[in-house]
Amino acid sequence: MTSYVTGAPGTTGAFQAPAVATAASAPAAAPAPAGRAARKARTERPAKRGQAKKAGRPGRTAREARTAANAGKNGLRTTADAAPSANSAAEPEVVRARADCTADRAGGLTFDVRLTGRQAARPPADAALLLRLRKRQGPADTVRLPLAPAAADGRLRAVLPGTMWLQEGRWDACLVLGDGKPRRLLPGVHDLRALIDRVPCGERTWLGVRIPYATKYGNLTVRSWLREPHAECGPLRVADGSMVLRGTLHGARLSPGACLEAHPRDSAAPPVSVPVPLDGQDAAAESAPSPGRGSGEVVTGKRRPASVFTARLPLDALPPGRRVWNLWLRPSADEGPVRLARILDDVADKKRIFSYPPQHVTGPGGSTRSVRPYYTLDNDLSVRVSCEDQG
Repeated sequence: MTSYVTGAPGTTGAFQAPAVATAASAPAAAPAPAGRAARKARTERPAKRGQAKKAGRPGRTAREARTAANAGKNGLRTTADAAPSANSAAEPEVVRARADCTADRAGGLTFDVRLTGRQAARPPADAALLLRLRKRQGPADTVRLPLAPAAADGRLRAVLPGTMWLQEGRWDACLVLGDGKPRRLLPGVHDLRALIDRVPCGERTWLGVRIPYATKYGNLTVRSWLREPHAECGPLRVADGSMVLRGTLHGARLSPGACLEAHPRDSAAPPVSVPVPLDGQDAAAESAPSPGRGSGEVVTGKRRPASVFTARLPLDALPPGRRVWNLWLRPSADEGPVRLARILDDVADKKRIFSYPPQHVTGPGGSTRSVRPYYTLDNDLSVRVSCEDQG
């Protein structure tokens, strides 16, 4: 209790400690009843062996120490690990920048990188954007694009021209600041309107397609295709026991001997071939031979104009049995087949977007099977045939 002394000027409201009672002045405590004292003595048992010793130890108890040790073995973070360290201010800042991508109709990409933290205020002069081909470690599997200031807010810009040869695959985008370690870029805002119904440039002997997308882990990756020639799939209709496909052949001419071929995957069986009628006149010039290739090499030349075709595949022409058939277009009897694919748009993964209903086909022997076309992970067109059922 706090007491105050009053009366004298200047001492009003002054703090005064309460008086402490002495042993002589304190009243004697009343003796506890005999029954209560006995019950208290029985309940106050001595502490177990080791408890007093553990209580006197500084820091964690034995149980907390075992928990922390097990968490360290399993790679888990404990409360003590999550606490900030004394030198956390001296640790380098982790950069997780985002990149906005803009595509053009020539096949090029423009990356606008938005930095965060201290790098946004003072971006380094030797920053670069790296494209690394996934599952490859060679020197030709990395493309370095220099980053230059693009705006007053600290954004940096890198350009991947459409004339640069980029081999087919998935290229992971990374950011390098100075001598620092490359870090994966996060996807930003993508403007891919120029890729919709794109008409390839007629001045190159090869077709390059690049589509940026976000991976399942939330990182930025560029899917690249490199085809020479290329058979682009258009509208596809599955009905009345057949598949009708309209497409465009780029970089080659269709001849009267053109045909659609279905090659069995993982099998040495012969392909199934059906003729492809010509859709209009193909008065194309011969293309120049393709020069040597290398990552980052600029290639130019004369390209043949496109040829439109319509192919019809009777589904009962495919033999029964569980099997996948890859579809190819052979322009003439003297030329090799060209893989049918759909890549001239802004969709990086067609398998989850384009879905076609299965068709139940009855074979000559009365057996029934389910046949369904689909796009693979590489956006190539294939047909899946189910197991045979006896009718």
